[in-house]
Amino acid sequence: MVTETVRPAIGVGAIILRGNKVLLGLRKGKHGDGCWQFPGGHLEYGEAIEECARREVLEETGLNLENILIGPYTNDVFAKDKKHYVTLFTVAESHEGEATVMEPDKCSEWGWFEWDKMPKPLFLPIRHLLEKGYSPFLKS
Repeated sequence: MVTETVRPAIGVGAIILRGNKVLLGLRKGKHGDGCWQFPGGHLEYGEAIEECARREVLEETGLNLENILIGPYTNDVFAKDKKHYVTLFTVAESHEGEATVMEPDKCSEWGWFEWDKMPKPLFLPIRHLLEKGYSPFLKS
């Protein structure tokens, strides 16, 4: 008898800074519907984390990233959806252009929000970041 091993997936979230705000999108679809999340997606085989962030942000928002740094990670178990992700975050800047909904089946809108005034509900990985006390605006 063959037993299938289920392993966590790797997600990459891009915390995009513009002034004192971050970019959030309102998710659509079964997984996280109605929650606000950073742009991002699945890490592809052989892909660098920074390149994944750059690719996903361009695909989802039309924005280009600058000064990409590796940020924190979260361990996210979505019990209801029976999904488990390790979410790797990048922190980057985007100084030009407006975020455009490029994938309307996955996101209904993009908006810039102050870190301590983010809309609710937040997607689980962001909630976990906040529980850790993380802020991209605090210098360590």
